[in-house]
Amino acid sequence: MSNQFDPNAASQPESGIFGLPNEEQDASIVLLPVPWEATTSYGGGTSHGPRAIFESSKQVDLFDSDVFRPYEAGLFMLPESAEVMGWSEKAKVEAQKIIHLGGDLTKNPAFKPSLEIVNQLSEKLNDFVYQETTRLLGLGKIVGIVGGDHSVPFGGLRAIAEKYPSFGILHFDAHSDTRKAYEGFIWSHASIMYNVLENIPQVEKIVQVGIRDYCEEEFNYCTENKDRVQLFTDRYLQNEKFQGVHWAKLCQEIVQGLPDEVWISFDIDGLDPRFCPHTGTPVPGGLDFQEANYLIGALVRAGKKIIGFDLNEVAPDLSGSEDEWDASVGARLLYKLAAWTAASQGKATIRD
Repeated sequence: MSNQFDPNAASQPESGIFGLPNEEQDASIVLLPVPWEATTSYGGGTSHGPRAIFESSKQVDLFDSDVFRPYEAGLFMLPESAEVMGWSEKAKVEAQKIIHLGGDLTKNPAFKPSLEIVNQLSEKLNDFVYQETTRLLGLGKIVGIVGGDHSVPFGGLRAIAEKYPSFGILHFDAHSDTRKAYEGFIWSHASIMYNVLENIPQVEKIVQVGIRDYCEEEFNYCTENKDRVQLFTDRYLQNEKFQGVHWAKLCQEIVQGLPDEVWISFDIDGLDPRFCPHTGTPVPGGLDFQEANYLIGALVRAGKKIIGFDLNEVAPDLSGSEDEWDASVGARLLYKLAAWTAASQGKATIRD
């Protein structure tokens, strides 16, 4: 990083993520934006998340109260792929035809080609994320994926699995995301963890935190796979707190279920919806921002290594009201994820 860079000054118009002057070659953490939202069936706008986070990041102060100068590790966000944006727009048009049928093609078999198009484009997206993550890992970079809907990290996790023969996932979410081909979409955002468990055997354990909106099929699937999935539902966490259990003790319980190397998968709706009112499927309850930050810090303080992360479902307000709250929260969460990741890999120091 240039000696002339002033971390206390305002961001310059031509600067990168968080106002930093880094390029890909001098960044240890490279962020891959994935503007994709093909199968979202309720609220929309998450494909605009990466750009909104980038713009809002210029307002984030670089001083961090948990990690000493994390920006010195070097952070850089790649430009968005116009090709991915095109795939997303096309897939979303076709997906809406299926969604309007409730996923039941028997109501109109003529839409079967639309389903095939969505699944094919989703596979292209998976391959794009896989190839880019593989390229960055080959350069010695730590990869952070910025979605987009929560289906986007699958390709990145495939690539990570080729580097790490065994690792865990700390999954923040309101939803379990263990549905099988939801509404017929094999790579649905509601199926990301099902697809990981079924297709990436290197994932030793998924610990899910904040889950509060899931179906019986998902509950049964997680129960049947309890050796690889551990659920910390919002109900459980809140009930424990109501009975006087400290959050620090709960975090210890969550962290101890994870192996030494961990990928963090963060769906923004894992937070209380007051932090993400425009996300696609907000659900009452959820974590406070500082609770999530404390848990990630507890993971690092326990000696776990964060091998990469994804942040998804940040959806800016598209109504024209210029409400930047979701992007502001997303940008600050992204900075915390990068800071704790850098600290876990010895590229930054934790403050006392």
